[in-house]
Amino acid sequence: MRPEKLEEFLGQQHLLGTAKPLRDAIERGAVGSMVFWGPPGTGKTTLARLIANYTEREFVLFSAVTEGVPRVREITKQAQQRREVENRGTILFCDEIHRFNKAQQDAFLPWVEEGVITLIGATTENPSFELNSALLSRLRVFVLEPLEAAHIRRIVESAMASLGGELAEDALDLLVRHADGDARRVLNATEAVWDHVTSLPSSSTDAICIELVESVLERRVARYDKGGEEHYNVISALHKAVRGSDVEGALFWLARMIDGGEDPMYLARRVVRIAAEDIGLADPRALQIALAAKDAYHFLGTPEGELALVEAVIYLATAPKSNRIYEAWGRAQQAARDHPSAPVPHHIRNAPTRLMKDLGYGKGYRYDHAEQGHAAGQEYLPQVLRGAKWYEPSTHGFEKTVAERIEWWAKRNKGSG
Repeated sequence: MRPEKLEEFLGQQHLLGTAKPLRDAIERGAVGSMVFWGPPGTGKTTLARLIANYTEREFVLFSAVTEGVPRVREITKQAQQRREVENRGTILFCDEIHRFNKAQQDAFLPWVEEGVITLIGATTENPSFELNSALLSRLRVFVLEPLEAAHIRRIVESAMASLGGELAEDALDLLVRHADGDARRVLNATEAVWDHVTSLPSSSTDAICIELVESVLERRVARYDKGGEEHYNVISALHKAVRGSDVEGALFWLARMIDGGEDPMYLARRVVRIAAEDIGLADPRALQIALAAKDAYHFLGTPEGELALVEAVIYLATAPKSNRIYEAWGRAQQAARDHPSAPVPHHIRNAPTRLMKDLGYGKGYRYDHAEQGHAAGQEYLPQVLRGAKWYEPSTHGFEKTVAERIEWWAKRNKGSG
């Protein structure tokens, strides 16, 4: 089913559409080294083969999973001979290039630099993190997107036509949904369905029904990699959905992470962080509920304890929001960095020895509980920071009350003299 012409290649119109730079370079035969970054089944290997065909270069497939640096040396030696004897270039397609560590990746450098090979790498991981800077600087990065449902549908229809079969419309829709934009996955599923149909004692000429497809398909595995970039993408989506007060979005991303095998205690820690960062004193109960959810999950485990996390996420998503604590802490930290040697005012220093008292430690300190209204009106910041305001409460939820309290205490302290 692999396309042999660019016109047959489905998807990636942002790269291969009319007048797009990559398509133009392919058609002119002026293709340099590059890396394709995208999820599985988006056509990385197919596109590399098409480039080799269009540019009339030798295509050499190399897997960073099963092969090593000695094989790279062997390929580059053959590429040198091919260039000298046949005046023909070589495309070295390195699948899963991120599986090479950064030292191994150096093996490509001199040959890419000299033009002995045109390196095309394929990776599902972020090249910024997985490729060393020297190699990455010599490669153009092209991002491939999951295929659209219409493209997946055409792939399935073409595959079934080549097999001589037909799918009912709802069965076709199920296969398209099952693919999640992955052409390889849907072709494997289509083949499994066809193998099952042809193995049945009496094969009907009717279109293959949805019940039969459902019986063949395995449970879909969420596109989620606990150790890779998708981990950070999905936890970011969860955090931002809660911050944006979108209950459905928050529940979906929470479900994706749990379904993908994420440690629920990691999620519990992030939920606690959200309560402090994005809600804060707008609703002080948010942090209590987040901590209670963490304890409940720790006590119950999976799957019963997951409901406690769900309860916390819904509460946080619907709670009033404020990041004023987060911002205040950032400003206070910056002030501490800017004034790391600002002295503690003498009147609030501890004075456990006679010498310290003689030096004025604690002199003039007024015990607030002994003052009228429990307000002594003293300064507690270093001289250089007097009058600083880092925490400015919002008008949302309980934080409105906090603002009133701050104003109330300010008036009492001022009135105390």
